[in-house]
Amino acid sequence: MTETDAPTLWARTDRVALGALRADLAEEYWRWESDPGAVLGYGRQVPESRESRTEGLQHQLRGAPDQARFTVYDVHRAGPVPCGLASLRIDHQVRTGEFILVLAPEARGKGMGSTATRLMLDYAFHVIGLDMVWLKVLEPNTAGRNAYAKAGFREVGTMRSAGLWKGRRCGEVVMDALPEDFPWPSVIVDPDN
Repeated sequence: MTETDAPTLWARTDRVALGALRADLAEEYWRWESDPGAVLGYGRQVPESRESRTEGLQHQLRGAPDQARFTVYDVHRAGPVPCGLASLRIDHQVRTGEFILVLAPEARGKGMGSTATRLMLDYAFHVIGLDMVWLKVLEPNTAGRNAYAKAGFREVGTMRSAGLWKGRRCGEVVMDALPEDFPWPSVIVDPDN
């Protein structure tokens, strides 16, 4: 990555950062979202074509007031390395947002998910001013559930038989987080912490 195409990082810890979506990462975004582990975790059973994803990215790059989308970067090694996507679908009327995260296969299992999730909660509560952020995760996805819990989410219920995991019906666990569930200092409001 050259000096001219270095990403602008909006929120950062010593391990993970959030930056803008980038058109030049369309292929990577598609690869991450098409990975069987991500497809399984989403509960989405239909793959998306590279062309469809690129077209969707063009729409996302134009932005929307009800969406906050970020590229997740691994910053604890040499330079920022893109390794995932994080987004909030915002309901401005009730001040809530649905959180979605997908990580590159090579970034999973290293604590990147919980750190990226914590950065997104920091952004949601301290920049957007949301009162609650929620997500859905398939019940058998214990790694995802644990990462979200480590970042401040709490399980609040299960929608029975709402998803598929490896071809079998399963529940979808609903988790939420409130500003008071966020005990860490904000790296966005007070970046010196």
